[in-house]
Amino acid sequence: MPTSVALSEHFENFVKQQVSVGRFNNVSEVVRAGLRLLEDQEQLQALKLQELRTAIHAGAASGASVDSEQVFDRLERKYQDAQDTAPTVGTL
Repeated sequence: MPTSVALSEHFENFVKQQVSVGRFNNVSEVVRAGLRLLEDQEQLQALKLQELRTAIHAGAASGASVDSEQVFDRLERKYQDAQDTAPTVGTL
């Protein structure tokens, strides 16, 4: 099934270079390789999205949540306490 594809000058030169250096036998092989990479990338993206959705659902189902303000308040107290108890320069 022949298909016509319009390429920018940049990609046309790239395809010709790939064929001329012997990496591919013809333009069709270059296009197929590019399409395989795109397909792999799309499948990987779909897998990552599904893993993210699964993690979100698991987190929501766990019932355990903490308000972000509480988290930041606790961190600020922790680091303020550490700073308050740290030796100052010149007192060692």
